[in-house]
Amino acid sequence: MHVIVVGAGEVGTYVADRLSREGHDVAIIDLNRERLRQLDEDLDVLVVEGSGTHPETLRRAGVEDAELVVAVTKDDAVNLLCSQLSKLLGVKRTVVRIEASELRDRDAAELRQESGVDLVIDPDSEAAEDILELIDYPGADEVAKMAGGEVLVIGARLAPHSPLVGRSLKDIGAEFEPEWEFVVGSIGRAEEIIIPRRNHHLEAGDHLRLVLKRRARGLVFELLGLERFTLHRVMLLGGGRTAEILAQRLTARGIDVVIVERSPQRARTLAEKLDEAVILEGDITDADLLEEADVGRFDMVVALTGEDDANILACLYAKSSGAGETVAVVHRLALLKLVGDVGIDVALSPRTATANGVLRFVRGDVAAVETFLHGNAEVLELEVAVDSPADGALVKDLGLPKDVLIGAFVRDGKAQIARGRSRLRGRDHIVAFAVPIAVDEVRRVFG
Repeated sequence: MHVIVVGAGEVGTYVADRLSREGHDVAIIDLNRERLRQLDEDLDVLVVEGSGTHPETLRRAGVEDAELVVAVTKDDAVNLLCSQLSKLLGVKRTVVRIEASELRDRDAAELRQESGVDLVIDPDSEAAEDILELIDYPGADEVAKMAGGEVLVIGARLAPHSPLVGRSLKDIGAEFEPEWEFVVGSIGRAEEIIIPRRNHHLEAGDHLRLVLKRRARGLVFELLGLERFTLHRVMLLGGGRTAEILAQRLTARGIDVVIVERSPQRARTLAEKLDEAVILEGDITDADLLEEADVGRFDMVVALTGEDDANILACLYAKSSGAGETVAVVHRLALLKLVGDVGIDVALSPRTATANGVLRFVRGDVAAVETFLHGNAEVLELEVAVDSPADGALVKDLGLPKDVLIGAFVRDGKAQIARGRSRLRGRDHIVAFAVPIAVDEVRRVFG
């Protein structure tokens, strides 16, 4: 498939990279010549300098052959106009990033329809949802709900005191026979992401992604060596749209929320909108302000400004002051290793949730997709098509690539961990780990 991505920011770059890795033919459009030069060196995509609202630019990107245009600049109007123009030039489907709530509500439905928009994405809202998932599962750094919430994918570091340290997956599996409650889907060790097999041993500090039944949450957290606790107080450092969405959702749960915002005008706006939250005006890196706000007494501190350095520094100060869990929103992936090394608990990026929505839309037959900041493994949810190669087959006989692991399947609303001896049926929903290059084969097998 030929795909045009308009906007080479963090979201557009990530989407283009994921689609390219799956073998799609991708062109990316942007006005920033230096940014495009860097992408030309780093990614296997066609870079086109210009505006996505100009027909000539779209033609140079191959719009006549494009099946999909993804417009994800930071300008809503540009994205909408790009969608409308792309449809006029013959593109079948468009995905558009829209941040303004006024353009996403019912009153703007006719405008979106006239612009030809097939899917609207909002990175700020998606990032807020990711953070809310972490709040429900403190101690984890990745959470994804699959198959209607019956299956969870949890990512976390294996604590040194975990009872799993030093044991092989074969040994762990034998302990939980005959019906497993969870399975290790991937192991992150140093710079490597492993889709594991039975002979792999677990080490302290490994980053594990586990597929588990919803009812097994308590067991899995105990095995990972994580301490579960309830959040009562959350501090949000930065008062952008993501913080506003979070504050509304958290105060509705009865959680005390404090927001620190540098802009006096934005702070006043938040104070008018959020009756239940406390708004402090100031810089998130101002140690005196954070100390006065008693940052060390908060159960979770989330730094979500657009400035990575400030987010990291503020989280470090909060952690040193005694704060419970720290979450830093990071836009530059080169900083991810630093975030983990210095003791910040979780790093998030708006780009992953947005890419998940685009990938789900591109694939069509995939019910859910989860990609991650660390490594290129992803989690897919698919329905087994009736009369497909998987219908009636044992998992061990599917002939899937070695970089694919079927983690669970859901039948009649009941989740089961997949084993080699598990026999699948049409209309089962399966949850699988795969690397991008193997995704097409997974889709073929399940129909």
